[in-house]
Amino acid sequence: MTDNSSISARIEESGESAFAVFIEVSGHHLVGDEDVAAGGANLGPAPYDLLLAALGECTAMTVRWYAKRMNWPLEKVEVRMAHNKREVVGAGSKIDVFTKELVLHGPELSQEQRAKLLDVAGKCPVQRSLLATPVIRTTLIQA
Repeated sequence: MTDNSSISARIEESGESAFAVFIEVSGHHLVGDEDVAAGGANLGPAPYDLLLAALGECTAMTVRWYAKRMNWPLEKVEVRMAHNKREVVGAGSKIDVFTKELVLHGPELSQEQRAKLLDVAGKCPVQRSLLATPVIRTTLIQA
């Protein structure tokens, strides 16, 4: 890439289905695809599946980071995610709705600690990026 990105990814069609791709990101290798109903072969997560997973992963990590920093008795973080598109009155088109359910395992956590961790869950970096106005630049490079 031509800019100073700190994270880079390479995505290339695999030919295994109409939409299947190989994904290489930060030294990890994944497969992406659409489900059968969308014309793929369901060989891997679809793009919104990965986005949903990224938001949930970031939420869990942010909550864990904060609890560790505060030395709170959080035993385990569980994040249950859902995504759909809903019509909103006056919007003119459907909007993306992400739902996060946070399960905090730790019987010794106080109600105040739980409330703070819920607040922190809404401030993970991926959520902040989604709520901001990101800039996405697309250029064509000769094959």
